[in-house]
Amino acid sequence: MKIVHTEDAPSAIGPYSQAIIHSGLVYASGQVGVTPSGEWAHGGPADEARQALINLSNVLKAAGTSLSNVLKVTVYLKDMGDFAEVNAVYAEAFGDHRPARACVQAAALPKDALVEIDCVAALD
Repeated sequence: MKIVHTEDAPSAIGPYSQAIIHSGLVYASGQVGVTPSGEWAHGGPADEARQALINLSNVLKAAGTSLSNVLKVTVYLKDMGDFAEVNAVYAEAFGDHRPARACVQAAALPKDALVEIDCVAALD
């Protein structure tokens, strides 16, 4: 098991790692729409989703893989009414790659985020 950390994504705000590598897989913790410097992406759910996916991509890069190797994604939304807007940003980020995915509405997300995204990816 190996812990992954990068300065190119927000530091964990609790007793967890940005990601863990184990048995050829990367288990990436949830990312919200906060820049590595701690600033929120402004503009709503699409902007938060875009920043969360940038953060996730940077964590995966630090682990030695990329979004193109993602096997499973979970998207957490504060409001399921934001599904279409977030889905469009998600489609941009993943292109033709179609990992398995769940999308759920959460009663509350860390730091009152509108979107949180985590994933499991294979190593290159």
